[in-house]
Amino acid sequence: MSQEAIPATDSSVTAELSAKPRSVWASPIRRREARDGIVFILPWFLGLLIFILGPFVAGFYYSLTEYDSLLPANWLGVENYRRILFDDDRFWLTVYNTVWYVCAAVVPQVVLGLLLAVLLNQKARGITVFRTVFFMPSIVPIVASVSLFIFILHDRFGLLNETLYQVFGIVGPNWLTSPDWSKPSLVLWSLWGIGGGMIIYLAGLQGIPQTLYEAAAIDGAGALRCFWKITIPLISPTILFVVIMGIIGSFQIFTPVFLLGSANYGLAAAGPMDSLLFWVVYIYNQGFFYFRMGYASAIAWLLFMLLVVLTLIQFRLAGRWVYYEDEAAIR
Repeated sequence: MSQEAIPATDSSVTAELSAKPRSVWASPIRRREARDGIVFILPWFLGLLIFILGPFVAGFYYSLTEYDSLLPANWLGVENYRRILFDDDRFWLTVYNTVWYVCAAVVPQVVLGLLLAVLLNQKARGITVFRTVFFMPSIVPIVASVSLFIFILHDRFGLLNETLYQVFGIVGPNWLTSPDWSKPSLVLWSLWGIGGGMIIYLAGLQGIPQTLYEAAAIDGAGALRCFWKITIPLISPTILFVVIMGIIGSFQIFTPVFLLGSANYGLAAAGPMDSLLFWVVYIYNQGFFYFRMGYASAIAWLLFMLLVVLTLIQFRLAGRWVYYEDEAAIR
């Protein structure tokens, strides 16, 4: 190569390096892909804006007003919140019923779902059939499952009371019409859907390396010790997720209570002596039965703030018992 060609080559390379890079949007293909992406995401974005963010902001505004959905809203400020917290005794009955149900329903759902997942995580013939059988009730529509439980727990003709009397000679309680047994009946119904949590646990269990159990067995660890020292720590993130979702779902329970109340006591009732007057049921009664939309919005926002606080507390406490393998590797 001649010496005269070297400067020319260097200058061309320098010119290419100093040239301004082309924008990715300069290509017609890139612009078409971006346009198609916006078109595909537009329905989701409109749904988020209209059905979630819009009602979210509107609910907060109406919680500060007196609004009956027929006349224009009258601004009250925080008066609705003051009335709820200091003047409304039925609201505190609602809080008691809801917290009672959350405490009574979430613990069995978490524990039984985990134990069931451990049993169904075994390598045995036909195990997939058992997994399907236990999971199917969780996908049954709520209306159908509640109708089934009304038939099972009926006071006089229910399958459970008939079985108790015919087999054991025990007169069963009034499950659905007694204020002492209405909430336990709802807890029994909630256990019908533990298959959903079981599937989540099962996915977490199958992600645990089998080499850990083999090493523990070589060291002489039994099944119970492996469960507490290997299974529980490695599946603790899954347990945290199930607990959080279970608490949120239990605080928002509505459909079974509404079906039981409307079937036996009228649309605005919530079980015998308001024993099933839960938080969302009270919101529904105030908003759609008494047409106090502003008051109902304030109650809904109190529920939202409570769930946010409870979730933050659980994440705060998670560092004490939740084990993340990636963080342990980094440390």
